[in-house]
Amino acid sequence: MKDYKPHHVVFFIVGVCLLLAPVVWFIPNDGWSLGAVKVRFLGYEKLMSPTQKKQKDISKIVTNVDTTMVETPKLDTVQPDSTKQRVMGMPSGGKLVTESATSISFNEFGLERLHQLFEKMEAAVSSKRKVRILHYGDSQIEGDRMTSYIRQRIQEQFGGSGPGMIPAVNVYNTFSYKQTCSPNFQRLTSFGGPQLKSRRYGIMNSVGRFTQEYKDSAERMAVTSIKEAWVEIQPSPMAYGRAKQYNNVDMYYTSCYRPCKLRVFEKGNLILEDSLIQDGKYHVLHLNFPNTPGKLRYEFSSAVSPNILGFSLEGDVGVQVDNVAMRGSSGTFFGKIDQQLAGKMYQDMNTELIIMQFGGNSVPFFKDSSSVKQYARQFKGQLLTIRKLRPSAAIIVIGPSDMSTFQDGAYVTYNYLPACVQAMRKAALEVGAGYYDLYAAMGGQNSMPSWVERGLAGDDYIHFSNRGASIASQLFYDAFAAEYAKWKTQ
Repeated sequence: MKDYKPHHVVFFIVGVCLLLAPVVWFIPNDGWSLGAVKVRFLGYEKLMSPTQKKQKDISKIVTNVDTTMVETPKLDTVQPDSTKQRVMGMPSGGKLVTESATSISFNEFGLERLHQLFEKMEAAVSSKRKVRILHYGDSQIEGDRMTSYIRQRIQEQFGGSGPGMIPAVNVYNTFSYKQTCSPNFQRLTSFGGPQLKSRRYGIMNSVGRFTQEYKDSAERMAVTSIKEAWVEIQPSPMAYGRAKQYNNVDMYYTSCYRPCKLRVFEKGNLILEDSLIQDGKYHVLHLNFPNTPGKLRYEFSSAVSPNILGFSLEGDVGVQVDNVAMRGSSGTFFGKIDQQLAGKMYQDMNTELIIMQFGGNSVPFFKDSSSVKQYARQFKGQLLTIRKLRPSAAIIVIGPSDMSTFQDGAYVTYNYLPACVQAMRKAALEVGAGYYDLYAAMGGQNSMPSWVERGLAGDDYIHFSNRGASIASQLFYDAFAAEYAKWKTQ
């Protein structure tokens, strides 16, 4: 082995520095583009003036947000009505703000739809009806984050109980309910992973099946082996007060072409033995209870599985707020589902507000302003489809939060995130939807590192922690409630 002297090491270091000096001197700040590959290296300007850590002061934003009422909720969702019957879902008159630190942008048409929504929400309890709000979103709302908080606030004010629609097969850690299923229950979605050939997903964009999907009746009739599967559902002790209580449980299904026996148990006791309707159409199996049921177990037996579209856990009256989390989705899914079925479910379930919280999954992949505009056009098309499927419903878009990428030694906002926010706002307003700027509500550019430092967001610099989600949700709810208060005084 060669014996290296100290001066050999010095000469080597000096040589490397001399070789790299032209690269440091001539390389542009944004690197060189070699085809589809971007080559980045430390440039002279950054060598002499290193990037300083960029961080926003968010103390006024987070300290002025009051989340205490939800964190210690009242469990008073069962109250008698004027006919002396017990009605689950009566309002408890939650806190209503008249001013908000943030706001939701609307044009005249969007405000008209919003005010019609307020009328329907106000009348839900007195007319003994239910109004539905669907909250679609990416992984930012996964596990019922954000939705659970918004649901509790809205149901306190307008009535309602239960977590609402839940998927047939839940794959996320969710604290608003408990659900398990047999290993042969497979989840199929419109937004990633195994998919349905028929596209009959309903409004949850996912279904559960315990056998494969067959292409035609001949294939289905050739199957003789009977398969069994089960799903168990029960309240979660970790849920907010309103979500813990429900007395109506609906199961939504379609594509039942072969005999399918069903048995339902509550806390181990058989309460229903029946067969699903074997006509291939969309149906709802309804169960009613005097109070919140214990663990429910649905047992299926069939040669060919129907599509189980989901379950809904509800009270008697008020507002239902559903969480539809789609990890990895950019919100461009309506072209992948049976729109006739979705429209029918929106109508039957009296859906009057659809919240679309997307954009975050596209932000890291924007290469230039044209890619941002292309995404905004696609997203606008989705909003127009919603408008066609449910013309009476209000629509609110919640844009992406601040998101950070590690660049030159510091976490900074993705380059095209502000452009995405503006493009999505423009698209929303053009179709009469509202737009809530979550990015600005957090503090804007380079605010995410401050949320991470306070434990309000995760180390991925993208997703909120549970506490951070509560604050972000309260900011949105305050803006929503302020619009309601403004409408009340008109």
